[in-house]
Order: sequence, then structure tokens, then C-alpha cells
Amino acid sequence: MARRVLSVASECVPLLKTGGLADVVGALPGALAGQGWTMRVLMPAYPGLAAKLKGARKVWAQKDLFGGPGRVLAGRAGGLEMLLLDAPHLYDRAGGPYGDAAGDYPDNPERFAALSWAAARIAAEGMADGWRPEIVHCHDWQAGFAPAYMRFAGTRGVGTVMSVHNIAFQGTAPADRLDTLRLPEAAFTRELLEYWGGLSSLKAGLVTADAITTVSPTYAAELMRPEFGMGLDGVIRARAGDLHGILNGIDTMVWNPETDPAIHPYNARAPAGKRRNRAALLDEFGLGEVPGPLAVVISRLTEQKGLDLLPDLLDEFTWRGGGLIVLGTGEARIEMALRHRADENPGRIAVRIGYDEALAHRLFAGGDAVLVPSRFEPCGLTQMYGLRYGTVPLVAATGGLNDTVIDANPAALDAGAATGVVFAPTDALALGQGLRRLVALHGDGPAWRRMRRNGMTARLDWTRSSRAYADLYESRAP
Repeated sequence: MARRVLSVASECVPLLKTGGLADVVGALPGALAGQGWTMRVLMPAYPGLAAKLKGARKVWAQKDLFGGPGRVLAGRAGGLEMLLLDAPHLYDRAGGPYGDAAGDYPDNPERFAALSWAAARIAAEGMADGWRPEIVHCHDWQAGFAPAYMRFAGTRGVGTVMSVHNIAFQGTAPADRLDTLRLPEAAFTRELLEYWGGLSSLKAGLVTADAITTVSPTYAAELMRPEFGMGLDGVIRARAGDLHGILNGIDTMVWNPETDPAIHPYNARAPAGKRRNRAALLDEFGLGEVPGPLAVVISRLTEQKGLDLLPDLLDEFTWRGGGLIVLGTGEARIEMALRHRADENPGRIAVRIGYDEALAHRLFAGGDAVLVPSRFEPCGLTQMYGLRYGTVPLVAATGGLNDTVIDANPAALDAGAATGVVFAPTDALALGQGLRRLVALHGDGPAWRRMRRNGMTARLDWTRSSRAYADLYESRAP
């Protein structure tokens, strides 16, 4: 008989996506189905989502859910068993899931404490249809209070797993919200809830969950160091024995150059279609001849992603024959710097501010290389999409980038194992040298084709990771 997991998150594909978290939460149920675990995903019922549920039925309710009534609706969406927390006073907002043009919603601590509270009560009581989880899997700060509520209520018979997708977001709140958030005053100690004089829902989850995971082995090791732990490195070190780095996978059905409806199809054995996609991409963006590697950037344009380093390196890159197409949005100064470079070199550089999923597929299909020079990257999916599409990644040696890309050093090239270019540290000097190496490798036809083929045939799906999660659940379930 299949065992039961409640996955708790603020977003999930196909209902809502603002970043990679949604992709992972949406992929896990299918990945775990073959491992003997069934998973229901609990997330807020943001505007319009309840209407997308098929067979919606009420399975849990509470009259006072942090300022108003709330109920959980169960149904199916996109092949997933979904649970939507319907609480209009918390989630019926015209802006985004976390804020609007004025910034983050000031009641975000209560909004996502309610999500955690509902998860904890479902774990303790079950739902109206008789379903009760054996594991509650909490994702990022928005679900961080769930293990704490379960611990303080003495809930038995249900294990808890806390996953850190990005430790930069910690769900902080002032200490005077302790009572409002239904947390015991006795737990406001350094060992439990207190965090630099206030509260952090992420810390609450880290100290009370039975196990902690993060999304790559390297990121798990990095989190125990002050330069990556962002104030929580001591908490992570204290729980090192319960920390597991499990690499994300990608949906290889959605990201498949052989069947992708947005592109001219191709595969590792017959890659000719990639040349057609490259030509179409150059035409779409009005670029001229690019004799060197056509690089693409598909990213948030932020310092975390290392993209502030790129503009000053583009003159040399284009002089050496390279071209660049950027798709993304982010910090105004980085957007402006990249646009300035495009204006100066319209035949080699193009910038599209915004995001377009179909265009992202075309960029992966038509690009020769994808640039991911992040200062930190918990896992990263972009470089894996690049590998899948034969678009050679150039990445910084951090987090999941380091775990998924094999650097084209002499040994790896001799062994025929290289899949990309890895550079360190994340500064302009090292990135500039990485771009020079990329140009040189592109000029070596046999080496480039071998790297491209290696990437396209790499194991990037969820098989290995789903086994790791299943084993972890088994170790923490009653």
C-alpha cells in the first residue's frame, strides 16, 4: 500500500510559478509515485486557483484561521492531487503571492503561518476524507512553522522534513508577533525560535523538523559556512547529522528537444536541427553573423546571479567572435548596463527584458552556450536545461552548478567526460577567463560536439533523487 506525504509550499506548477521552487514542488509527486509514496500538495488558494481544481471538495475547515475562516479544498490539477487553503482574508489579493507594487505584504508572517497551521492540524487530525500523512514535507520559509506547530502540539505518528531551496529568504518577523503567530512564549529561546532578537519561520523549521534537505550536495556543505549560511550557518552546523543534499531533477518530458513544440526538433544522435534553431534565433533578434559561440542568458538579472559582472566583459567576448542574447528582468542597473551594451553592438548582442516561457525554449534550442555565473546557486535548473538541449553551460563553481557540470579541464577532455566550463571564484577576472575558454572550446569542433553530446545524454531526471527522498521518508516515518 502506498505511503502518504503532505507537501507544503507557497507555489506549485501548474497552478502558480514565480521561480524554480514551483517546478520542484510540481515534479516531486510524479517522481515519488514510482517509489511507493503518494503525495498531496498543500498551497494557498490565490485568486482564481480554486476554479482550476477538478472535483473540488471541502476536506478541512477552521473558523478562526489567523483573522478569518479558512477551509482546504481537495481536487486535481495538472495530474496532481492538490489541496488549496481557501482563506480570502489572507490570499484574495490583487497583487502577487508575496506582495504588490508597494512591496511585501506586511501580514506575510500570518499569511504563511496559516499555511503551516493548516498543515500541522491536518497532520494531527487527518482530513474529512480520512487521509492523513505519514510525512509532512515543508518547503522554504513559507512552510517553516509547520514542524514547530507539530512539535509544540506534541503531534505523534508523523515525521517532518524541512527543505531549503534558498536560504536567502528566511521569513522574519518581530518578536512581538509571537502570540499572534500562535507560538509559545517558552519557545522564544536561542535554541528554538529566537533569531537575532526576532523570529524566523525558516529557523523554526530547521530546529524542529526531523530532517533537513537542500537541493544539492554542494549547497548542503556551503550552508554550514558563514559566507553562504546568511546567519543560519550555526543552526545548520548544529544539525549537520540530519542534513541531506539531494540534487533536483528536471522534467525531461517538458524539456525535450526531440518533442518540444516550440522548436525545430533534434536529439543527441541527430543534432542538425540545432543549427536551424540557431539560425532562426539570430533572425528573430536581428543579429548578424556570429562566428563564435552564441551565448544565452535566461535569468533574473541580479547580483546573486553574477550578472553585474557580465557587461564589462562583453566587448572582448564579441571581439573574439561571440554573441549574446539575454532574457530576464531584475535590478535596474544591470538591465540598463546590458541594454547599453546591446545598443553599442546591435549585430552581436540583444536584450529582452521580461520573461517568456516559449522564448526560453527557443533560446535553449538555438544557443550554443548558456551563462550561469551565480555567486550562489542552491541547485539551478537553467544549466540542466542547457545540458538537455546541447547548450553548453558556463557556470560558477557553486551549489548545484558545481554538482551538475563537469569542467572541460585537460583530464576531463582527455577522458571525453566534459560537459561545460566551470570557473572560480565568482569575479570578473575568473568569468572573463571562462569566456575565453568557451570561445576556444567552441573553435575545437570535435571537443565541442563531444561536450554537447555528453550533456544531452546526461541523467537529469528525478530517478536518482526520488529514491533519495523515498529513503529519507522511510527513515523518518513512524
